[in-house]
Amino acid sequence: MYQALYRKWRPLCFADVIGQQHITDTLRAQLSTGRLSHAYLFTGTRGTGKTTCAKILARAVNCEHPVNGDPCNECPSCRGILDGSVLDVVEIDAASNNGVDNVREIRDEVRYAPSSVRKKVFIIDEVHMLSAGAFNALLKTLEEPPEHVMFILATTEIHKVPATILSRCQRFDFRRITPDAIAKRLMEIAAQEQIALTENGAKLIARLSDGAMRDALSMLDRTAGCEVVDDEAVSKSLGILGSTDTLALMEAVKTADLAAAIAEIGRAYEAGRDLSGVIDQMLGLIRDMLLIKTAHGDVSAMISPAYTAEQLKRLGEGLAPATLIAYSRILQDAAAHIKSASNRRVEAELCMIRLCTMGAQAYDSLSGRVEALEEKIKNGIPVVQKVVSAAASDNDGPPPPGDEDAPPWLQEEGQPAANDASASAEPQRADWPGWPQVLEQASGSINMGALTCLQISSRAELDNGQVLVFCEDDVTAGLAGAHPTIDRLSEIASAVAGHAVRLKVFGPDQQPQRHKQAVSDEILEKAKEFDIQVTEF
Repeated sequence: MYQALYRKWRPLCFADVIGQQHITDTLRAQLSTGRLSHAYLFTGTRGTGKTTCAKILARAVNCEHPVNGDPCNECPSCRGILDGSVLDVVEIDAASNNGVDNVREIRDEVRYAPSSVRKKVFIIDEVHMLSAGAFNALLKTLEEPPEHVMFILATTEIHKVPATILSRCQRFDFRRITPDAIAKRLMEIAAQEQIALTENGAKLIARLSDGAMRDALSMLDRTAGCEVVDDEAVSKSLGILGSTDTLALMEAVKTADLAAAIAEIGRAYEAGRDLSGVIDQMLGLIRDMLLIKTAHGDVSAMISPAYTAEQLKRLGEGLAPATLIAYSRILQDAAAHIKSASNRRVEAELCMIRLCTMGAQAYDSLSGRVEALEEKIKNGIPVVQKVVSAAASDNDGPPPPGDEDAPPWLQEEGQPAANDASASAEPQRADWPGWPQVLEQASGSINMGALTCLQISSRAELDNGQVLVFCEDDVTAGLAGAHPTIDRLSEIASAVAGHAVRLKVFGPDQQPQRHKQAVSDEILEKAKEFDIQVTEF
């Protein structure tokens, strides 16, 4: 009968356990010197070797001919434990035996000496599933068990284990196995099993396993039916996007090509891909792009083997780190919602819409927006100002009012005539010709993003010793009005004007109060004519 690869290739000695040398060396040293603890606690993520090491330890303490701390796996004791005929080594699943009565049975059994081996070993897997009463019932036995008893507890959620249990055990923390170690082990097993596994396929499986050797072997089992197990075969068998598709999707998001991004999502959905996995892959790609853009040293060993450093560098051109972080926030929100969404395809498509139409509100701060703008300018991405021609505005706009549209004269009803609109309206002031020269001289001395925004969407007027800067949007006004930008612009404007001037910045909804100033000047002039001294106004 066929046996799953992760069961068939389970390590039989400490030397075969990969990625946990800090634990296996310690256990072998304890076995060689005879300084064994009465209770062990193995903790770590799934598939890292906790139960495997527990079984090896159970055989090693009962082995008749141990070899440097490893069990020989040939003596009657080792053989009996391997085939399950020795009843003194008991493996208990705490998820289904979590009550006080189950612990009482264990407490009753420990009183009896082992029948066929030296030590009676209790392996309690997923020990965090025990109830509070069961933990309390286990405390005394765990603290002072008979000499012939050993407890080995294993858990993936150490925070759920009471401190009273932790203090009575010798704790070992199992690490996630590195992708390189997993890929190497997969290649060895594939060679023994006559599976045509390529190096790229092994690296992709190792990355997807998230440090769990058991998961990696299960994935290899699923893809073993393919003629050649390469990265493309792994992607199809496991229902994930290939590296080429992931790069194409990211390229569509980068260029804000919404149609292409939606089409990629549609193809992934029709091919049976897990859309939450697609979003996870996008997050992993953005993480690798951030490493390439922000790290100063060589990070090729830290990025996913599915992409090359050159691919990530080219894909990241024109994208600031702040933009990539904003992308990741949107993807993380989508990953949290897609699991409970009634229509996962719609949720994934909405995520693509948010990515392709991302606005300034997606950035954490104003500096992030400026950083994104600077990155675009540095890479030659044009920022085009939309200009409406006078001819177009004349043709598209409504016709000017005629004499027939004029209201009846108010003088006919005995009321004073209203001021003419052209007389009451404030005259249009000409732009200050020195403003472009100010911006030209400011290059290199103020923030590049602020300078670019001012060149695109601002104009200035010179009025009574003041330079009035009118901005077309709030972002430009905020950048120009921030210190030290406004201070530097004032210095340059004074030099261009030839006298000291004061610079004021106005947003799109702000206008200077020129009319009140004119009235004030008129009152002051009248006061001078009558020799009246104005001390407060």
